[in-house]
Amino acid sequence: MSKQTHIVGVDLGTTSTTAIIAEAHEGELEVLGVGVAASSGVRKGAVVNPEAAADPIREAVEEAERMSGLVAESVYVSMSGTLLRGVNNHGVTAITHSDHHITHADIRRVIETASLVTLPGGYEIIDIHPQEYIVDGQDGINDPIEMLGTRLEVRAHIITGPMTLRRNVIAAVNRAGLLVAGVVLEPIAAAEAILTHDEREYGSVVINIGGETTSLAIYQRGAVQHTAIFPLGGSHFTSDIAFGLRTPIADAERIKREQGCVTPSLAMELDRTTVNVPAMGHRPSRTLSREILCQILQPRAEEMLHQVRDELRRSGFERQLSSGAIFTGGGALLKGLPALAEHILDYPARLGEPQQVRGIAGERPSALLTTALGLVLMGCRGRRLPQAATHHPPGRLLARTAARVRHWLSDLF
Repeated sequence: MSKQTHIVGVDLGTTSTTAIIAEAHEGELEVLGVGVAASSGVRKGAVVNPEAAADPIREAVEEAERMSGLVAESVYVSMSGTLLRGVNNHGVTAITHSDHHITHADIRRVIETASLVTLPGGYEIIDIHPQEYIVDGQDGINDPIEMLGTRLEVRAHIITGPMTLRRNVIAAVNRAGLLVAGVVLEPIAAAEAILTHDEREYGSVVINIGGETTSLAIYQRGAVQHTAIFPLGGSHFTSDIAFGLRTPIADAERIKREQGCVTPSLAMELDRTTVNVPAMGHRPSRTLSREILCQILQPRAEEMLHQVRDELRRSGFERQLSSGAIFTGGGALLKGLPALAEHILDYPARLGEPQQVRGIAGERPSALLTTALGLVLMGCRGRRLPQAATHHPPGRLLARTAARVRHWLSDLF
């Protein structure tokens, strides 16, 4: 019997925190536990209060632990934020071994040369994603290990951001009594779960619509080529409904989830053509046409898609994405969004569904789980968690137990 590996992913979003525990063996991944908690201490994708952000992390992980019967210690965690930047760079090194076989040490060295980029004060490199290797002028190489050569080059996509951004994410996870195995940019994690091989190769853009941000990642030739994040997300749709229909935020969110769509023509085709709208204060609720709701949501959706289109033009890949746009995240669940995107972006568009994942429990839409699923898949497909994730050091267990006790006591008193 093969040894099983437990992998944990935590999607630290603005409106919700999602944890997934999965078991990987013989190349397969099965989701055993899912936990979701309302986020706090996160604004526009960035952790602004690690202490407050720790509580929903703990709650989501504990829910996933109860469902799976497993104990989490090390986790992969997503990060976002409008201050993150992606840049492409090139590195080169000479192969000086007498036999000219390329080794892992050579790859580490060439990636280090690619990471020599000029950064603003207080910024750091958060992650590096190789796009391709070049050996003695031959490009398009994914893995040059054991190849023969005298000159090794790499093209890489480098994620940069303020030092405090990643440290606050790590601090929040640590205060929840957990170790951080890796920090991954949100759209890159989502892409891991939903892109097919052809979409990676022939060009596609993953568009992740979160609570207060929308992030995108462009893929071509099997690697990420461009990333961007801008401050417009699902909460803006909710605010538009609350303002336009004069209804409380909580009711606006429910109306958006249950009956929202972004094309009025689609509203006429749907079964329920009216919307019950609770009023502010003690005034009676009203019944409005669903077409009116869609007329409120459509301009915001168009604004978002125009920002995506402008970013694609800036990237230089606008006419190289033959596989089109793939949407994910809670904001992507608005009915009619792919059709509107096809009209504005002039690409085929679809809602992303997780690929080659089984055992997802519960009735939550898969778009809400995509980033967390991508995190565990990254652990399964080459970025495995350390074995300490399933063999807990006494010091870490004591720290986590103490964190849980403090949480229980705060609830009691």
